[in-house]
Amino acid sequence: MDLSDINLLSPDSFVDRVPHDWFEKLRRDAPIYHHPEPNGPGFWVFSKHEDISILNRDWEHFSSDQLRGGVVGLAELTPAEQANQDAMNEAGAGKMMLTIDPPEHTRYRKLVNRGFTPKVIRDLEDHLRAAAGRIVERAMSANDGELDFVTDIAAELPLEAIAEFLGVPYEDRHKLFEWSNRMIGSEDPEYAVSQEAVGLASFEMYMYANQLGADRRENPRDDIVSKLIHGEVDGERLSETDFDLFFLLLAVAGNETTRNALSHGLAALLDNPDQYQALVDDPSIIDTTGVDEVLRWGSPVMYFRRNVTKDLEYKGHHIAAGDKVSLWYISANRDDEVFDDPYSFDILRNPNPHVAFGGGGPHHCIGTHLARMEMKVLFEEFVQRASRLEKLAEPARLRSNFINGIKHLPIRAHSA
Repeated sequence: MDLSDINLLSPDSFVDRVPHDWFEKLRRDAPIYHHPEPNGPGFWVFSKHEDISILNRDWEHFSSDQLRGGVVGLAELTPAEQANQDAMNEAGAGKMMLTIDPPEHTRYRKLVNRGFTPKVIRDLEDHLRAAAGRIVERAMSANDGELDFVTDIAAELPLEAIAEFLGVPYEDRHKLFEWSNRMIGSEDPEYAVSQEAVGLASFEMYMYANQLGADRRENPRDDIVSKLIHGEVDGERLSETDFDLFFLLLAVAGNETTRNALSHGLAALLDNPDQYQALVDDPSIIDTTGVDEVLRWGSPVMYFRRNVTKDLEYKGHHIAAGDKVSLWYISANRDDEVFDDPYSFDILRNPNPHVAFGGGGPHHCIGTHLARMEMKVLFEEFVQRASRLEKLAEPARLRSNFINGIKHLPIRAHSA
């Protein structure tokens, strides 16, 4: 294989499988690689664990700011897309926490961090555990144990968790699922919609958040949303726009990533029935090492983009201001200089310094504790009820070079 065979711009290259052979080639022969682009200047690809951990923390040189290009999308925008982005920027449209840099990012993160402390998440455990048990029992009883793990189980708990977290009524939770799929999965034929429909989904979710926030301002409750809206840090509060954009970020990112991590975890357990049996025999493994291996293995967000702010030299490469950079977490999580036997799924792997949450720095995932709790309780409740699994078909993957997604995973779960 030559480097010229690698095409990370193509979502079709990720439909059948993640092209791990490409990333292995890059890590071995070109760990800092300038990827060509048919109608643009190309972009840098970083594939090694060490480099990604360093660059993820260096926000001064490698910016996430939307005005510089943001964190998603490696190809140059079309004239129409660029005009739309310029119009939004000129109109002063708000930016998500994901697409701003310190010190603005630091202020924003302080304001929302109060909702994500380990104590806050621990207080949600009983509710999430009860929800997980109810979801699993409902799915297993519906059709003699035959179910789609993605849509019947993995998609349900993140929706309930985010609905509970954001104060969304239970009956509205599937609106979040629909909006999220339209916004994230629009390149996949199953979810394909026009750019106008993607924009409409964003607008509908934004307006929903706005109405929810307005209600909590007028009628505060003893919930996390009210604490976020009314809480102060250094005399500052979340603005109306801050909250609305935070709602979008959490509803989309928290739904997509956890759902796909759970789905990849079960797909790996189906391929490694001895490891599933080990979890049935000793569910404590899930919390001690199992969740981390699922995260390493699944790496739901495959890359994030960064944008170079000033000329620099890095390990013998001249990287210029304005260059596009991609940090491939899914490659770093298979780096054999860090992980022994990285292509083996090992629920007892320890240590496990994966970068599924971003590898540190200001943009380290704020929902880490919530995602871990959801995965822990769902797998614990699942293995308690399903003593043996059958795979009824291969996983159906999402057409995306950004989200490592599974759309469907048909199984039969045999009751304990």
